[in-house]
Amino acid sequence: MTDNSVCCVCGKPAIGMQFLGCCASAVCEDHAERNMLSLKSGETKKSGACTFIRY
Repeated sequence: MTDNSVCCVCGKPAIGMQFLGCCASAVCEDHAERNMLSLKSGETKKSGACTFIRY
């Protein structure tokens, strides 16, 4: 099981989860996609096969 409170790339505090097709990852502001950065806290966005959930 992974810790969703830290970025899976660098270990910084995560701002949300990105589901890119079949892959999911917790990400910080530095590693988040633009779709994630455009969301406010608590929002979710679906774009094609991708889903972005902001904490």
